[in-house]
Amino acid sequence: MEIVRIGRQGLLDYVAAQLASFFPDARPGSPPVAAHIEAHLDRALQRTGVCINAVRAWQQDRFDYLHSTQYCTFLYFLANTMRRNGGDIDVCTKLFLLNKALNGIDLFYDIAMPDVFFIGHSVGIVLAKASYGNYLVLYQNSTVGKNHGVAPVIGEGVVLYPNSAIIGRCHVGDGSVVSQGTSVINQNVPGQCVVYAGQAGALVFKPPGRDVLDDIFRR
Repeated sequence: MEIVRIGRQGLLDYVAAQLASFFPDARPGSPPVAAHIEAHLDRALQRTGVCINAVRAWQQDRFDYLHSTQYCTFLYFLANTMRRNGGDIDVCTKLFLLNKALNGIDLFYDIAMPDVFFIGHSVGIVLAKASYGNYLVLYQNSTVGKNHGVAPVIGEGVVLYPNSAIIGRCHVGDGSVVSQGTSVINQNVPGQCVVYAGQAGALVFKPPGRDVLDDIFRR
């Protein structure tokens, strides 16, 4: 995958410089942060490339670190890849905090995101450690959260439009679209439907007019 403008080494230096600027706590005798990143960089880029190649609006096999959504996705994959492969926890945490500072997203490195997902706008997105299906779509101020320690199970091809939420003991079926401003709290969604807020906390399920995922993903 091409890393536009700066190449692999430039990207490595860029991330390391950002971490040094945001977190100027280098300890004498400790390995440079770039060494921690480099050990996991190629795998993180591979995972990022899978997402990039799946999104219709993006040129395939081309990663632009100045594209905020692509960079947001990359920072998650880098932190998560490091965590899964025994990387330095402090560096993982700094990558998580960097993503939060730059992009306004709360996406912890321990969360197992699917292989393919798309972030429309990252600001205000908060994600708990839940079960996420492939082809997940997230827009600004969407929330996935636990209730009394119970997390949702989210199927494949689920879309969360702005200011929507899925909280607690929920099973959200494949192809569900949670409309703007709708909260699904301790309720199940059958799938292949659009979810609207009804009266007194009830949900209204309507058939989708079309498959919105076709607008977003190459499948």
